[in-house]
Amino acid sequence: MIRQSSSLTTYIVTFSCPNRPGIVAAVSQRLFELGANITEAQQFDDMASTRFFMRIVFELPKDGLSEEALKTEFAGLANIFSMNWSISDRSKRLKVLLFVSRFDHCLVDLLYRWRLGELQIDPVGIISNHPRETYADLDFHGIPFHHLPITKETKAEQEERIWTVFQESGAELAVLARYMQILSNEMATRLSGRCINIHHSFLPGFKGARPYHQAFSRGVKLIGATAHYVTSDLDEGPIIEQDVERISHADDPDDLIRKGRDIERRVLARAVRYHVERRAILNGNKTIVFTP
Repeated sequence: MIRQSSSLTTYIVTFSCPNRPGIVAAVSQRLFELGANITEAQQFDDMASTRFFMRIVFELPKDGLSEEALKTEFAGLANIFSMNWSISDRSKRLKVLLFVSRFDHCLVDLLYRWRLGELQIDPVGIISNHPRETYADLDFHGIPFHHLPITKETKAEQEERIWTVFQESGAELAVLARYMQILSNEMATRLSGRCINIHHSFLPGFKGARPYHQAFSRGVKLIGATAHYVTSDLDEGPIIEQDVERISHADDPDDLIRKGRDIERRVLARAVRYHVERRAILNGNKTIVFTP
């Protein structure tokens, strides 16, 4: 849970730009001139892409610059260094649209963390290709529920309805919490950089139905999960977070499924947190993640 002084506003600025000497000095000096106090700073120089990445947390008096004025003041410096950048008020909760299919363990976990205040999100809707009765034992706490079943014939029409919900709800992020529908290339493009998916990942990889049973039949020693940004390349978007757990010969398919659910929950929660806290920055087909 984020706490800050009642007299101060905490902001997060993230940026990437072509690397050159003097970037950190220039940004630090500009923030100093604006009356900011830097409380956190992380940076990375990617030698492969020759790009520089940085995340800075800083404080300003509430009676000082407004957020819009701050962005205007920073824009001049950003132009000098050709930055891709953003500044956000740390206390503002990100509006999130949650997607789910029959398996609801990831959805339940995200809602639990939201209620605890662990995730700084504001769920503005739940979209499912299954009816509300599927989740009869769940309390959605008044979050709007949208039942949008999808078939091959209705996919384009339903995706337009999904896009309408996304826009009208004011959503800033879509989270596919085990949503077992493949987004079209058009939808993936619309949500570029604003859509996170979770899926099982094994070595070797098992696609299609009953992946944990396939893994069991091959005698895997590790199972895992991957959270990534959605792109038109199925399950190959920029990776945000991954985790694994060891498996032994004594584990049966039900054990793999149980352990797999646990990994999926925690990996997705961490990925959402990294995005919400502006810790994940896109770097081509990869991400730079400034972990806490």
